[in-house]
Amino acid sequence: MAHRAVPIIPGWPSVAAAALVLVLTFGTLGAVTWRAEWGSGLATADWAAIRFTVLQALLSAAISVVLAIPVARALARRRFAGRRLLITLLGAPFLLPVIVAVLGLLAVFGRGGIMNNGLALFGFAPISIFGLHGVVLAHVFFNLPLAVRFILQGWLAIPAERFQLAASLNAPVGRLLEWPMLGRVVPGTFLVIFLICLTSFAVALTMGGGPRATTVELAIYQALRFDFDLGRAALLACIQFALCVGAALLAWRVTGVDTLGPGLDRVVQRWDLARPWADYLMIAGAALFLLLPLGMVVLRGLPGVFDLPASIWWAALRSIVVAIGSAALCIAMSMALALRGGAVVAVVGVLPLAASGLVVGTGAFLIVFPFVRPSDVALLITMLVNATLALPFALRAIAPAVVQVVDDYGRLAASLDLRGTDWLRLIVLPRIRRPLGFAAGVAAALSMGDLGVVALFAGQSEETLPLAMYRLMGAYRMEAAASAALVLLVLSFAMFWICDQGGRKNADL
Repeated sequence: MAHRAVPIIPGWPSVAAAALVLVLTFGTLGAVTWRAEWGSGLATADWAAIRFTVLQALLSAAISVVLAIPVARALARRRFAGRRLLITLLGAPFLLPVIVAVLGLLAVFGRGGIMNNGLALFGFAPISIFGLHGVVLAHVFFNLPLAVRFILQGWLAIPAERFQLAASLNAPVGRLLEWPMLGRVVPGTFLVIFLICLTSFAVALTMGGGPRATTVELAIYQALRFDFDLGRAALLACIQFALCVGAALLAWRVTGVDTLGPGLDRVVQRWDLARPWADYLMIAGAALFLLLPLGMVVLRGLPGVFDLPASIWWAALRSIVVAIGSAALCIAMSMALALRGGAVVAVVGVLPLAASGLVVGTGAFLIVFPFVRPSDVALLITMLVNATLALPFALRAIAPAVVQVVDDYGRLAASLDLRGTDWLRLIVLPRIRRPLGFAAGVAAALSMGDLGVVALFAGQSEETLPLAMYRLMGAYRMEAAASAALVLLVLSFAMFWICDQGGRKNADL
């Protein structure tokens, strides 16, 4: 006779996972708070970095959302060959290594890029991509697809019955249905993208234009790597954490509620489909903006792939090892937290969203510096931090599937005294293979492209592929950097594909 609603799961894995998350968020925050030089205050350059950080995040989020609205509307209104593939490709920039995208944007908009070459043909002066406009351009490239996906879901969630009601009343769809939906979806989308842009380090590192285009995270990096001013770096890390927490709390609170009720899942039939050319123009423009930089990376990088020095291949191997370790740790923590469940676990699972990778890295640097050389533990700390920062995404994919399995089979397994590793191996894992593989792929791909924590710790012999590629760009070896970017692009998407397909294989339960 079962006396419990669910199988008994040992508590120590979830406790260990929660402890690691707390150490890497609040623990590192405590380290930077303790080390911060509060009495010295902020210099003029620090205030300028804060203003630039907020300004570029506001502009990036606003432009991304404004451009995403007509693109999402066009995708919701039109059906065409390749539509599903295009929507799938809109998720690619989320997995794309930032440094690869930056190189692709430089190939299109940089001094020797397609745009400036075209301007030169007509006698116009070249434009510079570096500075505020370059940072905003790169952020729009990354976040426009995310905004389109969020807003498109809002459009697709409008039941067909509401469109039929609007048609029967001859009422304007925009005022009756679309504008209220946008009022619910857009604020949260804006704040999520704003938070992402606040913590974007690699974009500012490569596209910034000197002191006037320095973010808080870039100022932290400069204080540690070049000035070795631990107190100033810690103070800036506290400020960055405060900015992230404020944005995360706003994003959590600003969530719209649909008060008109559900529909019957009927196919939406639209009659307000005038001017199809405008919709297709928006779709084509967005696709060109997103795919052209990636095409340039492939075009420029392919000829020199086999001429890359051995150091690049060793860096690639380190990246693979770090990505595999990070993904395995992330999945282990996600499973431990998902199986335990509860409000506390849910809070622990979203804590990394309020933490910046560079802030966590700064705290870890301050913790290990008195005991070991930071470069000696560069790859280990990079692995730990990457796993923690990917935890919210992995947990979001895994937790609902685990809850469903517990609801469906928990009482039966408890009555059979099936618990612990047997319950996990025989019941849970076979039924969550799809989300498990997807989550592992996301964690591995995000870790492959990371250029944050490793930049604080790694020396020449510990560099990963993104860091090696950045150093090639700094040395103006753009051909080699393009080839390294192609290798990084292929490895990132290959790791995601292998994990995702591995989860789908024979996953018929």
